[in-house]
Amino acid sequence: MIKGIGVDMVSISEVARYMTFTKSAFVKRTFTEKEVEASLRAYSQAEYLSTRFAVKEAVFKAIAHFTNNKGFDFRIVETLNECDGYPVIQVNEKLQSLLDEAGVESLQVTITTEGDYAMAFVIALAGIS
Repeated sequence: MIKGIGVDMVSISEVARYMTFTKSAFVKRTFTEKEVEASLRAYSQAEYLSTRFAVKEAVFKAIAHFTNNKGFDFRIVETLNECDGYPVIQVNEKLQSLLDEAGVESLQVTITTEGDYAMAFVIALAGIS
């Protein structure tokens, strides 16, 4: 059963501007080490991180209204790629705690880019009550 959905669209050029303007502070306070490492191997670091930022926002939109804490550190949402390139949200202890509080069993994600935009769509799934 779908418990929540979240969608977000990000300007890749704005993320690139933040990366330059903040001298990497934006990257350090927003992304996990593994996400940053993967972005360095990507065709475009700004595009890669833009998709991951969109996922973080989409996860927030899908689950935050089901929790007492209406905000969270974006670094608890880590999105990496499977061997076939399919994106997957890595659930760590902190994210699992939020998912439990929200009554969410799993998160499904898809991401895409077009021109200057990166977009993510997240579905929060729960068991049938």
